[in-house]
Amino acid sequence: MAPSNGEFQRLDAEFVRVLEDVIETLVARNLLTITDLPEDAQAKLFARKSFRERSGRNSLNLFVETDYGDVI
Repeated sequence: MAPSNGEFQRLDAEFVRVLEDVIETLVARNLLTITDLPEDAQAKLFARKSFRERSGRNSLNLFVETDYGDVI
């Protein structure tokens, strides 16, 4: 049975979220600056981040601080 269009949309949305978190991690580690990206990409990232913050959805927090320091 072939995947439905809705399934592709869900997978695409999840993948976009992963890319956002990868970009945030690269910026946090000073491996990338947001200005390295095209202006349109910057605007889209800021818009999505702002929306996520307003809607109460936090990033995946791949790097969580613990009693042992920052760990993956």
